Amino acid sequence: MTYTDNVRTGEAPASRRTEPIVTPPAERTPPSRPAGQPRPRLRVLDGLRLVAALMVAVHHYVGTFRVNKPDSPWGRPVEEIFPNVFPLAAYGWIGVEFFFVISGFVICMSGWGKRPRDFFISRVTRLYPAYWLGVLVTTAVLMAYPVVREPPSYSEMLLNLSMLNEGFGVPGVDGVYWTLWSELRFYLLFLLVMATGLTYRKVVAFVCVWGTLSALAPAADFAALTLIINPEASWFFIAGLVLYLMHRFGPDALLWGILGMSWLLGQYQLVDRVAYESVSSWKGAVILYTVFLAVMAAVALGKLNRPRGRWLTTAGALTYPYYLIHYAIGLTAIYYLHDDINPRLLVSGLIVTGLLAAWLIHRLVERPAARLIKRELNRSFERLDAPRAADGKQSSASPAR
Repeated sequence: MTYTDNVRTGEAPASRRTEPIVTPPAERTPPSRPAGQPRPRLRVLDGLRLVAALMVAVHHYVGTFRVNKPDSPWGRPVEEIFPNVFPLAAYGWIGVEFFFVISGFVICMSGWGKRPRDFFISRVTRLYPAYWLGVLVTTAVLMAYPVVREPPSYSEMLLNLSMLNEGFGVPGVDGVYWTLWSELRFYLLFLLVMATGLTYRKVVAFVCVWGTLSALAPAADFAALTLIINPEASWFFIAGLVLYLMHRFGPDALLWGILGMSWLLGQYQLVDRVAYESVSSWKGAVILYTVFLAVMAAVALGKLNRPRGRWLTTAGALTYPYYLIHYAIGLTAIYYLHDDINPRLLVSGLIVTGLLAAWLIHRLVERPAARLIKRELNRSFERLDAPRAADGKQSSASPAR
């Protein structure tokens, strides 16, 4: 794999050229390392992912359930229990939007130079093993202790295992699983671009077309278009894709312009999220999102890549399983234990216990399951890659007419 894109520039022949040749960003090889040499892992992104997950968890535990949320597992408004923490935790929900930006960056980075089948296998092995366990364990907890929400039916639980339940109008077993529906639609769209081979120009064209359709979809009142385009989250994924292009090829006016446009449209999407959460202000959310984009821009431009400890890789591995199990199970624990344990100790214990459980899920479930699934899917795709050979064998074995 090289760091160049073999694209046509559309320039006149050299004999008729009267101006100096300027190599477009897509054809520049980063000078810091030889072409084809793998880039070092951006471990700082792993740390940012865990920070985002912890923001969401703290929000769910101590940043919501105000007076207008009588179903609080604490038995009373949480702002009375955590008066100093609540004003900050109230904004933790924006960690989801942070996830989407990081996902856009990482998916573009991990998919570059890979075949669509490799991308598909990597997403299946990454998403499903921990998710299956999360669905089963959360369902078991809700069926045994139905205090924070109604447990799903067996049919709904089985449908959840597909991760496509939202398409049938069936909510996730856990309330936080709605984000996976947005991620899946993003993967599907990006897979279409990967199928033609990723290049600088193709990704730029993709984000421009996706952004245009995202702007038109709300006014079109066309349900199918809105479903596919996902305008509620597209601007955050687009920001991540553009930031990766900056990281790989360097920034330019066009990329900064697209990033700025994604910020303008993304801040408007935060209006609906603020209204839904009803615990924070739009101004505070926009400030946090802007700061986060600035941090991501620093990462993309190589200004914030010094943290490289291996512990960051471990932190990144814990993020997904922790996110999957923290919400419904954590609120159930709060419901039963809040009268017996100091609130601060209870929340701290839930976070530490959740991270430990996430580590066990990663080591005992994700790793071995991912190896098995990857091996079997590779075998399946190898079969699909050789249909002519198989057909030829069948033809030679059949009697001549």
